[in-house]
Amino acid sequence: MEETVRLGIDENGLGPRLGPLVVTAISAEALGTAAEDAPKGAMRARLGDSKRLVGFGDTALGEAWARAIGRRMGIDPASPDALVHAFSLDAPHALRAPCPQEHAEQCWSVTGETFVADAKLVRKVESDLAKLEARGVEVRRVACVVLCARRLNDGVARGLTRFHLDLHAMERLALDARERSGRDVFATCGKVGGFDRYVPAFGPMNGRLHAVEREGRARSEYVIPGLGRIAFVRDADDKHLLVCMASLVGKWIRDLLMARIVRYHREHDSELPDASGYHDPVTSRFIDATRLTRKKRALPDECFERNALG
Repeated sequence: MEETVRLGIDENGLGPRLGPLVVTAISAEALGTAAEDAPKGAMRARLGDSKRLVGFGDTALGEAWARAIGRRMGIDPASPDALVHAFSLDAPHALRAPCPQEHAEQCWSVTGETFVADAKLVRKVESDLAKLEARGVEVRRVACVVLCARRLNDGVARGLTRFHLDLHAMERLALDARERSGRDVFATCGKVGGFDRYVPAFGPMNGRLHAVEREGRARSEYVIPGLGRIAFVRDADDKHLLVCMASLVGKWIRDLLMARIVRYHREHDSELPDASGYHDPVTSRFIDATRLTRKKRALPDECFERNALG
């Protein structure tokens, strides 16, 4: 049975008011369709939809997957920040490029950051990876795209929505996997927004030859020469091994970066709540409580809160 390059891609943070959108890909060498399976047995306790397995402020499981796969990539990072940058398609200087110099630390300060997953949990995840390999799924790599509030707002100003930006990041990750492997890939992505027809919304793959395999609410799939296949699947983050992993790792990355925003503003008000960035009362209080200090410090709104139209 021939091995193929399989890819699972998912987003975290598509709908919040604060913090980045993180799009994450997990790539694997897989025999047959083994990578298309849902997690089974005891592994279901550690692999599935991140919304089911972890909550805000409790992302040790996602960190464990990130560290375990990072080791397979030959990465032994000294810090969470080093691991995130090792995964990112964009170099540190590119990620910081939109930042006002005096406020770059809002998103990029690493003060106080440490790994929180204990060694036992990381070993369990490494054992899960070994079991998957025995079943014909050899996980090879994590890659991610981080889109901060400023980049999301700039996209809205160009007439795009967060759904377009999410899709374009998924395209970048799929094309990167194809370039790195030198072989066609089969990418499975979580469904983006309410799209059924993706080709008109393509960005990096815009204008490429394509064949439509199917388009619908549950699944939209395309064959694209020079890439392979890409499918957008409803509920993939709970039913597809690699998409599940991507969801968990991306959740860890997003929460890590959101925590930096909270710490930055707590330097001026230690009583600020621990905001998730989502549409909830705590985040609303956080936004209201920082309004005056943000104005005094001349922090651009575009670098803090997402445009509601996005």
